[in-house]
Amino acid sequence: MAALLLRHSARQCLLSQLRPTFCMRSALPMGTSAKQEMDRYWEKNTRLNRPVSPHMTIYQWSLPMFMSITHRGTGIALTAGVSLFGVAALVLPGDFASHLELVKSLSLGPTLIYAAKFALAFPVAYHSWNGIRHLAWDLGKGFKIPQVTQTGYIVLALTLLSEAGLAAM
Repeated sequence: MAALLLRHSARQCLLSQLRPTFCMRSALPMGTSAKQEMDRYWEKNTRLNRPVSPHMTIYQWSLPMFMSITHRGTGIALTAGVSLFGVAALVLPGDFASHLELVKSLSLGPTLIYAAKFALAFPVAYHSWNGIRHLAWDLGKGFKIPQVTQTGYIVLALTLLSEAGLAAM
């Protein structure tokens, strides 16, 4: 008798798996939905007047924080710049020499040209030096706060020196 009952309940379970509508009377109501949970979360935060996290006004800006954001920004700028330069090289008529002559014909002063070259060299120099710093971190070196700050200042100094050298070319 017990075997028959077990066999019948197993058959019912199998049929409910194959045809969910067959066994709706045994279905249990679900708890709250994800949307209800989210609404409850935001209502609570609004009621308690909590800021949206991360809220930039509650953090004290530090050198590593600034350098991390700048590293990401220079990476995006380099990607966009190289992509645009490549597309422009494919689309624009003429060759590099003709474009160089066009820039020379604008009669820009040496100060403006040096400043433009300095601005173009910044993402390359900064991203390269800070990338070397990140490689050292990947090796597990320099994670103590004084070392992070010290290497940050070293990266900034090397960036300025490299920038000046690249702009002078």
